[in-house]
Amino acid sequence: MELEQLRDFAVLAETGSFSAAARRLYKSHSSVSRAVSALERELGVTLCERDRRSFALTGAGRTLYDGARALLAELDALGERVKEAGGE
Repeated sequence: MELEQLRDFAVLAETGSFSAAARRLYKSHSSVSRAVSALERELGVTLCERDRRSFALTGAGRTLYDGARALLAELDALGERVKEAGGE
């Protein structure tokens, strides 16, 4: 798993659509879709049920989202702590 894939997935889960996630991330729809597909292949699970009209996280997707959200929040907080330490 790569952090960028997790970030893409987290934004997808928050927005509920590939198009909205792509807009928020300033990426193409297909790049967000590829990131999620790569995660699904690597983990061997389906993370979301999707078709042209609907989107829903699976149980595995919800578990990944919860963990990714916590991990990404900690990563952002770490960055802030490092910046503060650099301004000693």
